[in-house]
Amino acid sequence: MNKLTLAGIITAVVMLGATWLSVGGSKGGLNGDIVNMLAVAGAVALVIITVFVVIKYVRQMQDDTASGKLADENWDGIGEYKNELPAGWAFMLLGTMIWAMWYMLSGYPVNAYSQIGEYNEDSAAHAAKFEAKYASIEGDELVEMGESVFLAECKVCHGLSADGIDGKAADLNHRISKESVMHVIMNGANNMKTDFPGGMPMGLNYSFADEAELNKLVDYVVAGLPADDKEGAQLFEKGTCNSCHGANGEGMAYAGPKINSFDVATVSSVLKDGKKGAIGTMPAFSRLNAKQIEAVSAYIASLSK
Repeated sequence: MNKLTLAGIITAVVMLGATWLSVGGSKGGLNGDIVNMLAVAGAVALVIITVFVVIKYVRQMQDDTASGKLADENWDGIGEYKNELPAGWAFMLLGTMIWAMWYMLSGYPVNAYSQIGEYNEDSAAHAAKFEAKYASIEGDELVEMGESVFLAECKVCHGLSADGIDGKAADLNHRISKESVMHVIMNGANNMKTDFPGGMPMGLNYSFADEAELNKLVDYVVAGLPADDKEGAQLFEKGTCNSCHGANGEGMAYAGPKINSFDVATVSSVLKDGKKGAIGTMPAFSRLNAKQIEAVSAYIASLSK
């Protein structure tokens, strides 16, 4: 055995011994811990492969001479030999690929414990328990629950009294603002895609003779479509608003939401899909479960009555 091989064996033994002492001496040691066991296996493989490769190439630098057929290409007169891929390299590459697939799919990541996974499972179980417990709640109790959800999730933007903050969040004490109605008429809207997939087209302002007519229509909608405003009702029909929102703004399933006041269905649609309007974008609240969405929707609907 020459000095190079002996030095490689001694180095490998020292490195493997240090690895074993480090893992085995830690709290719990191996003790069936798959993470530590895989770490040791990886360290053993890495040390052996490294020592083998170093010995091979140091010996090759000492003894080998260049030979073989040069490739046709060269760079500034520097060529490359047409050497076949060493069999050992091919086997190591194949083995590493097989080990990587086993590790990813079976050894650790897919089957391993995950704090995030445990949290998601616990959250889903709690949500199911919550919905089962409060499934039958309705009326004033549902509104009270909704107020609690509102204070926890919505007050940051809409304020404690739901009157909006600095024009960056809507005043929920009123169904709709003049600015919002005008923005939707001029630009269209594609909110609430789950319940109203068709959206609202832009350019409906072209149905009106002048700006005065358009403003009267907007005032009519903002006022909640009052029954005594005959001119507003005529303009509402002229703009074909009734074809999607109903003659009195009560909304139509899959066509257009209720616009004469808030209701549970309309608020729920906004919470599920979010909304982009005149004053900005409101995100969807996917973290709320179905009962929480129903409750906060009932609370908001109660504010504008």
